Amino acid sequence: MDKLLIQGGARLAGDITISGAKNAALPILCAGLLTADALTLDNVPHLHDVATMLKLLRQMGLHAEQGDTHVELRGDKITSLEAPYDMVKTMRASILVLGPLVARFGEAKVSLPGGCAIGSRPVDQHIKGLQAMGADITIEAGYIHARAKKLKGTRVVTDMITVTGTENLLMAATLAEGETVLENAAREPEVTDLANLLVKMGAKIEGIGTDRLVVQGVERLHGAQHAVIADRIETGTFLCAVAAAGGDVTLHATRTDILDVALDKLREAGAILTSGDDWIRIQMAARPRAVSFRTTEYPGFPTDMQAQFMALNCLAEGGSRVTETIFENRFMHVQELNRLGASIEIDGHTAIVQGVDHLVGAPVMATDLRASASLVIAGLAARGETLIDRIYHLDRGYDRMEVKLAGVGANIQRVK
Repeated sequence: MDKLLIQGGARLAGDITISGAKNAALPILCAGLLTADALTLDNVPHLHDVATMLKLLRQMGLHAEQGDTHVELRGDKITSLEAPYDMVKTMRASILVLGPLVARFGEAKVSLPGGCAIGSRPVDQHIKGLQAMGADITIEAGYIHARAKKLKGTRVVTDMITVTGTENLLMAATLAEGETVLENAAREPEVTDLANLLVKMGAKIEGIGTDRLVVQGVERLHGAQHAVIADRIETGTFLCAVAAAGGDVTLHATRTDILDVALDKLREAGAILTSGDDWIRIQMAARPRAVSFRTTEYPGFPTDMQAQFMALNCLAEGGSRVTETIFENRFMHVQELNRLGASIEIDGHTAIVQGVDHLVGAPVMATDLRASASLVIAGLAARGETLIDRIYHLDRGYDRMEVKLAGVGANIQRVK
């Protein structure tokens, strides 16, 4: 099993190119099930989750050719409407095949998903929405079995804001009969990216980027070409790394307009930020200042940046409060950060962080994707050697992170 070995204390300087967004690429790959035509995708990141999704789609009969950051899909020979447990147990995003399969083929059998152990992320909103659109759904032996001769447009109001739920129902609605209105829809940029692709494929969608999506169903979708949006979480993670370790780094092929809240918090922490249309430069020469925040749905502070900012707060001047409102079990990195010398206490859904002068390297264990990133950030800034175990979590969502960090001066290497 691979580990990351980090010798902390090196300042970071240079350039990093940001990859395509994991959370946009996965639903966009599933959109290949909606058409028999070719779907040409660019800026697809090299990630374990992408590889898992492509393996699953190929098992269903979807033709998929993959280049460096290029993927070509063709769904004219789908042979299986099942996503088996052994394929999807490690990746929650597998649920995203459900809507496209039912919409186009009238049936789907999908294993209940797995993924990071960061708390309950129920699929009941997906089921509720498809049932409202006329699907007959049963859950037996750990599988969701859905059938529908033809999905019917309707109004769906989800009980909560759910990103994958919005994406699943949006894809299903594109081929449903009549008008579907999705209320309380997720507004994340990755949802918008999927919607923009679907429009290129011939879907009729209004309200893109808002919490009310109106979809006029069409008979069929056609092929299209699309570049996956830049990964805002990878961007934010590298910015936090520079803010913690110090340095001067420019990130390329990214976007600042979908990171407003995180950028404001970095400025509050003392970072100097300058940016253009597709780049952002961060300069950090002093100890960061502590910043308090509360996670919430987009456009609020992203839960996927909580752990990285907590690592920054561990080294900051002063105290901070970090409140997690999205996932109830997303403080598993706290114990590992404290092993490095951090001072963090948990009070319900809030972590109380008192900044320390320095962290000290130690062996730590990654517990989920973003927790892994927080340990890398802490290790880069710590004194001495940090060894991070279970980095397969990191590989699920970061495209060769250690290579990119080594390119800007970090003393980091992957070891067996």
